[in-house]
Amino acid sequence: MADRTTSAPDDPFPEPAPGTRLGLPASGPGSVSGWGRRFLGLVVDWVVASLVARASLSGVGRDLGPLLVFLLMHLLLVSTIGMTIGHAVTGTAVRRLDGRPVGFALGLARAVLVTLVIPAVVYDGDRRGLHDRASRTVVVRR
Repeated sequence: MADRTTSAPDDPFPEPAPGTRLGLPASGPGSVSGWGRRFLGLVVDWVVASLVARASLSGVGRDLGPLLVFLLMHLLLVSTIGMTIGHAVTGTAVRRLDGRPVGFALGLARAVLVTLVIPAVVYDGDRRGLHDRASRTVVVRR
């Protein structure tokens, strides 16, 4: 199978497929996840966090609750099993570039940056946001 590129077929300097510079396959399992899957996973995670917060918090906690549940969900799930509920639903996972588990320290950095939103929307040619770059991770297809 030929390498997939992100440039036009007649481009003399084609861009490599996202993730190939990182040693990941251009497509299939282990390749960098597309934007649609990532966005849908984020929506699923936010809905779950909102439902948990509404069901378990009252008063002022209901206002910040979804954000705090979202942060804790990302921290605990990505740090331990490498995926959130949204990742599981969309067939994606968070992997460290060196193949080791994400772990608590990098999971915390990643969770805080995802929760801040802006680092997640500033990304590179490998579809890695600042949160992924800071935690040395990438979101891949399972």
